[in-house]
Amino acid sequence: MRTVALILASGRGERLGAPMPKQFLELAGAPVLRHAALAFLRHPGVASVRVVGPAEPCAAALAGLGVPPAIPGGASRQESARAGLEALASDPPDAVLIHDAARPLVPASVIDAVLAALAEGAEAVIPALPVTDTLKRERSGLVAGTVPREGLVRVQTPQGFRFPAILAAHRAAAGGSLTDDAAVAEASGIPVRLVPGAEENLKVTFPGDLARAAALIGAALVPRTGTGFDVHRLVPGRPLVLCGVAIPSPVGLAGHSDADVGIHALCDALYGALAEGDIGTHFPPSEARWKDADSAVFLRHAAGRVAARGGRIAHVDVTLICERPRIGPYAAAMRERLAVLLDVSVSAVSVKATTTERLGFTGRGEGIAAQAAATVLLPA
Repeated sequence: MRTVALILASGRGERLGAPMPKQFLELAGAPVLRHAALAFLRHPGVASVRVVGPAEPCAAALAGLGVPPAIPGGASRQESARAGLEALASDPPDAVLIHDAARPLVPASVIDAVLAALAEGAEAVIPALPVTDTLKRERSGLVAGTVPREGLVRVQTPQGFRFPAILAAHRAAAGGSLTDDAAVAEASGIPVRLVPGAEENLKVTFPGDLARAAALIGAALVPRTGTGFDVHRLVPGRPLVLCGVAIPSPVGLAGHSDADVGIHALCDALYGALAEGDIGTHFPPSEARWKDADSAVFLRHAAGRVAARGGRIAHVDVTLICERPRIGPYAAAMRERLAVLLDVSVSAVSVKATTTERLGFTGRGEGIAAQAAATVLLPA
């Protein structure tokens, strides 16, 4: 059964009171939408992910994930869902999971449950949780009555459907104002099966929801540490670039790229924390296109790999080992440059230097070495 995840990201999220729609706000170092997309991209039962929403914000939020350009949405959730389904109709999947972009923490167990019910023959499936709080009806700030909670559930997404059935149901309900796709299915007489939802599958609606989601992500992330070490010779006629900062010098570092020893060590530390090899694995020195390349390209790639894994960079520390040049006058600029390349706060970046008391190749001024450590937080 080929299943496509359709993520709806057209909402304005006015109740959150933020300067931009909630699906594009940052949550633990990445947009809310990106977290939602990664949940489906990592799931083996989902063939592909499509997003409905504004083109540029969606592209920025999903950069590097290989998700196709966003499908333009409509004026309402119902219209946006139908627009997404119509876009899939030219190459229809067997099933579709329709998910709210504002639910960034959908666990794999919920996706599993929805897919399993569809595989068993259900035409429509929604995750839900029982109502445990007492419900009151309000009128003008006063209690107007108690609502029996027996038989009531709280509905979540993703909501799963056999594709032909939900497309036909949406076409039949065009012009309506139904608030979820299960209601569209119900209006067409399609039985909707319930499967267990999850408390962590919250919908970011109010300011406190974003803080709660951040706390849940932090609790679910595991710290990983990587280290890196690199050495380059000093030679005449080459520019000297250290940690992304050009330094006036009669000699520079020899190497296939710009030989920025600090960034190279830091890249290896990040790749090491991910257990994804080293800088040579991703950018072989045998490839001519990396000749004299700006090492910023390498560091952006390493940081992008952390983001693609659903992680974030907690802290990096670089130590430059040399007699000359003096690093102190440039350390602040180096920290700022690395922070920009890594898309982290300057407070999360340390750059320092030491000498070898004139011992060895660095002590003789024949080269510069660097060591680095990186701490990243990754999903368990």
